[in-house]
Amino acid sequence: MLKGVRIVSFTQFLLGPMGVQYLADMGAEVIKIEPPGTGAFERSWAGGETFPEGVSAFFLLANRNARSVTLNLKSPRGQEIARQLIETADVVVENFRPGVMERFGLDYESLRAIKPDLVYASASGYGGDSPYRDLPGQDLLIQAMTGLPSITGWQGCAPVPAGAPVVDQHGASLLAMAILGALFHHQRTGAGQKVEVTMVQAALDLQTEPLVYWLNGGKVETPGERIGSAFHRAPYGFYETEDGHLALSMSPVRQIRDALGGAPELEPFEDETTALERRDEIWRALNPIMRRRTTSAWVELLRAHGVWCAPVQAYEDVVTDPIVAHLDPFLEIDHPEAGPIRLVKHPVRYGSGTPEVRQMPPRLGEHTDETLAELGCSPEAIAELRRDGIV
Repeated sequence: MLKGVRIVSFTQFLLGPMGVQYLADMGAEVIKIEPPGTGAFERSWAGGETFPEGVSAFFLLANRNARSVTLNLKSPRGQEIARQLIETADVVVENFRPGVMERFGLDYESLRAIKPDLVYASASGYGGDSPYRDLPGQDLLIQAMTGLPSITGWQGCAPVPAGAPVVDQHGASLLAMAILGALFHHQRTGAGQKVEVTMVQAALDLQTEPLVYWLNGGKVETPGERIGSAFHRAPYGFYETEDGHLALSMSPVRQIRDALGGAPELEPFEDETTALERRDEIWRALNPIMRRRTTSAWVELLRAHGVWCAPVQAYEDVVTDPIVAHLDPFLEIDHPEAGPIRLVKHPVRYGSGTPEVRQMPPRLGEHTDETLAELGCSPEAIAELRRDGIV
């Protein structure tokens, strides 16, 4: 769908590379610029110490369908080559700290002078004009600053961060969406523009529902028991079963009581108008009942009565769940260095076709020579650039 769109990517960590990968999966040509020698940060770090055959899984999960070009952006010659590449591109994406691209002469104002119709996408923790612009923009830090852990968990426990880097991931989606919008605008008008994504706004956007309630006087506070949010009525939450845990969602207590064939312990809580203020009492009354059967038995019984419920599953359960098997969300690549690696597929289905892996996550600098040759560099000139440490 994006065949013919060329993106020059100055990205690292997760937010930038993942946002670009969404577009690469859709057919965009991505040239990833990395420093010679060390490469991007994500080549040297991986969560869970996951380095199959010494290759970072962190790099592999967010850099497929991209080409790697090494370029020393601290050198004038490297900056000159970067500008030559950008002149051939439709989009520039960067997620350095604010000020870095300006030092390289690769900021939007400098580049629009040579390419007025350029789409320039910038992602950072706090924004280029923010008083916090020099602070590190990292997922856990942004979660903490924007209140997400404070509304997760229960009273009496410390604030609970999300178990996945949700700010980075949502920020990546917003980044891809912003670029697509700017490209569509360019197609209609011929005009370029700068778009900016900040992790703070991504984190606040994730919390739109509770934030709007709180801003308008709603009751938003962590419950005393394992209710699943700071603003839902009971029974919304997790309950212990004979062999695990069960999630109950937005079905009212009366419906659950009917499914049980009557439960006197729940009779005092059938009035839905009190289900928020009495949510801890409801949880304490319902949890001992849930311990009487296995999770699978509860799922079978409650779903038969239209009660919204689901088993609380660990990853080993998730990968064998029939819906996951049906969606087939994983793929396996045979990486030339790491060997067979399982990854998560592009998350959207399109009637026009299925996004494929056209290019393995690249080895550092794998495409430097061929890309420079496309710019008109001779083999001798490329060899000289390499000797001088420019590439």
